[in-house]
Amino acid sequence: MALFMDVHNIEGGVSAEDVAGAHKADLETQEKYGVSYLRYWVDESAGKIFCLVEADNADDANTVHREAHGLVADEIFPVSEHS
Repeated sequence: MALFMDVHNIEGGVSAEDVAGAHKADLETQEKYGVSYLRYWVDESAGKIFCLVEADNADDANTVHREAHGLVADEIFPVSEHS
């Protein structure tokens, strides 16, 4: 499994409450595709959402978003964790 950070750009901003609902839908869908959505971050006024996901590939991660709520990422980057 690899780590990916995806980025969503929502024109006009986004509410943390709406993002929490979308994340819940991801969690309910992810097992079907062998994906694990780990964490997410929101900048409400800028309309930015960042999702950290563990998946075999970026397509599987986007498939979960597409099926769960229809909001696929605008960009997705392979990342590695460091402290």
